[in-house]
Amino acid sequence: MWIRLYRDGRPDGTAATPARAREALSGHTGRMAWIALADPARDQLAELARVFRLPPLALEDAVVAHQRPKAELYRDVLFAVLRPAGYDEDAEAVRVGEVHVFAGEDFVITITHTDRLDLSALRPRLEKEPRLLARGPLAVLYAVLDHVVDAYAPVVAALQEDVDELENEVFSGARGTSQRTYRLAREVILLQRAVDPLGRVLEEFMARLREPAEQRGPGGPRPRGDRGELEHLYGHLRDTADHEAAVRERVDALAQLLQNIMSVNGTLVAQAQNEAMKKVSSWGGILVVPTLIASVYGMNIPPSTGFGWTFSWPLALLLMGLSSLCLYLVFRRNGWL
Repeated sequence: MWIRLYRDGRPDGTAATPARAREALSGHTGRMAWIALADPARDQLAELARVFRLPPLALEDAVVAHQRPKAELYRDVLFAVLRPAGYDEDAEAVRVGEVHVFAGEDFVITITHTDRLDLSALRPRLEKEPRLLARGPLAVLYAVLDHVVDAYAPVVAALQEDVDELENEVFSGARGTSQRTYRLAREVILLQRAVDPLGRVLEEFMARLREPAEQRGPGGPRPRGDRGELEHLYGHLRDTADHEAAVRERVDALAQLLQNIMSVNGTLVAQAQNEAMKKVSSWGGILVVPTLIASVYGMNIPPSTGFGWTFSWPLALLLMGLSSLCLYLVFRRNGWL
């Protein structure tokens, strides 16, 4: 866990404990504390809840994890759940983590349940933009959102490469394409569940920034700054929303492409089976005529007239051969063989 203090968007020291951070914030305007935890223990979350008066229901979600992306307002605290993702190319698997953000009036708490998001690397980049960071906890929430959305792009690109490779395998008749198609479709659905709800979260966030100050309710963190400064933050957020929409469209396109590949693969398999059945049926038709003739000549009964003729067996064999050849030529002409 690390705790950073800020004044007017610029670093202003650290705090050893959440209680010390709360003391440093008391009675000071323009100050903010950023507290970051990774896979915290229950006692750590309990201390944070006591010091910063976190809502119990949101705290329970943070402990249990496995939540869908959402943004909920609990009186003075805005609680957001994000789902960062990464891609394991060797296993062709999407790895989805979870990040919880508590944004209050003068504090922001980020809780990560993943190794896919490095907030220690995000913090220095954000501190280079004091104008943005001076907007308060909502600026940190925006930065985390933007970081999560940007991390989706390489995941989608890697999935696109695997889907293109799968498409070539389907038309080349490679083995195991059905299993790989299903596996990739499952991974795309997993990514969809992380990306799709973010659109609504971003819309609610932007609506809160657009809402006139006199119409804002008493609950939740209020964005700091005048209208021009809020427009600056709104512009950044709108850019993130555009990136999220582009990612969502690409993921939806991948899902549709995999559905088409699955359908085409099923058609090709059925066609191959049909061709095989044609060949089996053709050879069966060719063999049934000589079999019938041989069965008549091979019956264990006294021979009737003509069976003692010297050329009866050669004639029977010739008839078998000619009938088989005629059937073979007919099936060959019709494309069955």
